[in-house]
Amino acid sequence: MIVLPNSGFCATLTRPPIHSCKKNRSTDSVTISRSTSFKIEAKRRCECYDMHKELVPYADAWSLQKSIVEERKTLVQRNEDFVDSLIVLQHHPVYTLGAAGSEEYLRFDQKNAPFDVYRTERGGEVTYHGPGQIVMYPIINLRYQKMDLHWYLRALEEVIIRALSSSFSIKASRVEGLTGVWVGDQKLAAIGIKVSQWITFHGLALNVSTDLAAFQRIVPCGIQDHRVGSIKELQSGVSSNSCNKIDDSQLMDIAYKSLLNEFCELFQVDLYYK
Repeated sequence: MIVLPNSGFCATLTRPPIHSCKKNRSTDSVTISRSTSFKIEAKRRCECYDMHKELVPYADAWSLQKSIVEERKTLVQRNEDFVDSLIVLQHHPVYTLGAAGSEEYLRFDQKNAPFDVYRTERGGEVTYHGPGQIVMYPIINLRYQKMDLHWYLRALEEVIIRALSSSFSIKASRVEGLTGVWVGDQKLAAIGIKVSQWITFHGLALNVSTDLAAFQRIVPCGIQDHRVGSIKELQSGVSSNSCNKIDDSQLMDIAYKSLLNEFCELFQVDLYYK
């Protein structure tokens, strides 16, 4: 059974403490690619719900996002929207589809689904979330960044590309016409967003030590001719003869810290404890 979006929701998650992240650049101009750049007039504060070591039920995280978005819309109307939000977590195994996602990409009988299935407001086709995957849900006001959805998608991709390069020496890239981050023919990160009154939610998912078998039950993102990969899979091929192998927990911590650093620098925000 596919769970559909509904207007009745309540957030059950609390706001645990997070690490502080400071910007290192001396200029307020940030380049995403050779042809795309943006300027931020003032540095924004961003409260972080740091649950990256926890497995959070999808429904709880979804409700939390929606409650924050509604609160932010009210603050925008009052001209009191001064703080962005970022949720970082792992999910219990779950499949999610975008608002217009096709059920033909599910390779199982929905009456006997291996995991819960949710149809959400985001764009894109079906994907999998589960342990070993870092999920980031930025809830930011694009009025203070750039009111351009394509720019925002490319910015999220850039956060991941920079994190993979700086912490793992993995040279990732984009694929023309597709959304996400790739290494060769392997898709390491999926991105699906929803923007309401220029407030973003949903976001990105990076496969760190994810069990990739769950992706075999779907056509990930509706793309037939590419496969899904993970940092662990790539690192195991490089360091198979190394005596200093990094375990899954260390991989997750490194990826988490690197993603937060790059997110702070690219969007020019400071994360803080609530």
